[in-house]
Amino acid sequence: QVQLVESGGGLVQAGGSLRLSCAASGRTFSTSAMGWFRQPPGKDREFVAAISASGGYTSNADSVKGRFTISRDNAKNTVLLQIDSLKPEDTAVYYCAARKVAMSALVVKDYDYWGQGTQVTVSS
Repeated sequence: QVQLVESGGGLVQAGGSLRLSCAASGRTFSTSAMGWFRQPPGKDREFVAAISASGGYTSNADSVKGRFTISRDNAKNTVLLQIDSLKPEDTAVYYCAARKVAMSALVVKDYDYWGQGTQVTVSS
């Protein structure tokens, strides 16, 4: 079993930045690929970014390329999402997710564990 706890969300003006953090416990973090997803109001959960277990491979959704950066610190069991140049359409609940395997994935169904989410609201 894996427990994931997100933090760092909040209300920010367009153009601002946030840094989301996900703390993991309960399983060998360094062998788990991690991902960030988001769910805008009234919409389905969507992929944002993913990182392999070693941190050597990352991928981003096209809508956030150049603005969002995923990283991880395996010594601290933490995965981060740096969000810059925020737009109102980035408003959503952001979720951290973990896989049981090292290779990252881009779809919801490929993740085994989920956090409770953290709200990000961007005002125009």
